[in-house]
Amino acid sequence: MQSPICAMLDIEFPLLAFSHCRDVVVAVSKAGGMGVFGAAALPPERLEEELAWIDAHIGGKPYGVDLIVPNSFAGKGETGGATRPEIPATHRDFAAGLLARFDIDAVGTDDATAARQALGDNMTDEGAAALLEVAFRHPIKLIANALGVPPSLMLDLGKRHDVPVAALVGTRDHALAQVRAGVDILVVAGGEAGGHCGEVATMVLVPEVAEAVGAVGASTPILAAGGIVTGRQMAAAMAMGAHGAWCGSVWLTTAEAETNPVVKEKMLAASSRDTIRSKSRTGKPSRQLRSPWTDAWEAEDAPKPLPMPLQSLVSEPALRKVDKLAEGGHEGAKQLATYWVGQGVGLMNEPMSAGQVVQAFKEDWIAACERLNGFVGG
Repeated sequence: MQSPICAMLDIEFPLLAFSHCRDVVVAVSKAGGMGVFGAAALPPERLEEELAWIDAHIGGKPYGVDLIVPNSFAGKGETGGATRPEIPATHRDFAAGLLARFDIDAVGTDDATAARQALGDNMTDEGAAALLEVAFRHPIKLIANALGVPPSLMLDLGKRHDVPVAALVGTRDHALAQVRAGVDILVVAGGEAGGHCGEVATMVLVPEVAEAVGAVGASTPILAAGGIVTGRQMAAAMAMGAHGAWCGSVWLTTAEAETNPVVKEKMLAASSRDTIRSKSRTGKPSRQLRSPWTDAWEAEDAPKPLPMPLQSLVSEPALRKVDKLAEGGHEGAKQLATYWVGQGVGLMNEPMSAGQVVQAFKEDWIAACERLNGFVGG
């Protein structure tokens, strides 16, 4: 396809797949798109293992790595890493009480919190540098930052290794700030997106950013994101000024995905109204599948979410235990189980392999373009 994304990344079809699952990354790259491995929560040694596995199985196809290095979060810039921030008892007690209502005890979640601290460590300049060092030891073809302007080290390493740097944006102003910083690819994510997202809808945000970027004389390619789970949506986004698509949710129900089987079933049965955008999981707005867990944190008596990354230290250990119990058939855990997913979940109704999803995108994209061409008078 004649897209600057294809030329820049040496791929056949400008469909990028964000996934925490290495199998999905490999399958999408082999199918002609590009897998991007989400590494935000991994310590450096685990990232090394995962990328080595990808290198051994991807057959030389291009792939990327995605990190979360936000410009601001609780504790950023502070020294003395030996001192861990304290989680308020109100939040610990609320989470424990919620688990108890569904016949789950909170034993072990405090220990798991220590493990989750790796996410907070990775968000610091030092933690990000350690992950970047690992990533650039491998033949990656893209490095992406999920929150805010990438740190200067990421931009510098990208230039040094001739690896494009991508950044996710949720507003026009954020996009222009990224262009000024020298980012190579803009991932323009509308509020329909799973995970961290802004408020502006994809249908509005993509043309708004495309127009703004053009107005300042920049030629930075745009990947549309947010609710895109079909080729026709990808074609629509490209008609509005994007050069391809960045998708995350659509891979969660694939055969290769490590998604909890209980959550997979919920997603396949869900409608577009079965998601919620909330700060209760990470401390920043992120879209996820609704469940009694998410509803409880939105109630009037719930404590106000802590800033990133502290809220994750409350929610993730508890939800990790919920996942394990749900897979074992625990009824209360099955009700509570949730995960990040976008509003496009309403169109994710059939289990497929990641390769089949890529092929379906290609066929649907072509059909959409042919349909549009049919409206042009001969």
